[in-house]
Amino acid sequence: MPKAPKIIPISDLRQNASNIIKRVTSSREPVFITQRGRAAAVMVSMEDYEKAQHENEILRLLARGEKEIEAGIGYELDEVMKEADKILDGVKP
Repeated sequence: MPKAPKIIPISDLRQNASNIIKRVTSSREPVFITQRGRAAAVMVSMEDYEKAQHENEILRLLARGEKEIEAGIGYELDEVMKEADKILDGVKP
């Protein structure tokens, strides 16, 4: 059974920001912030945010590669593997 998301009103965040940030960092579970009863933002740990950004960059590069293949543009395998290693190591190409 999936775990229910943690949802808090923005007023709770204002009153207890330090503890909420500690909880997000230690549990690595996102916290959904509501304002006037509606979803307004999501708080995640810095580590999870950076991981998501890195994964998005990899997906963008894969999509670009698909378009280049469709256009008949090609690269040497060694060149592609070196660039992939840099990306997977967290280094920008």
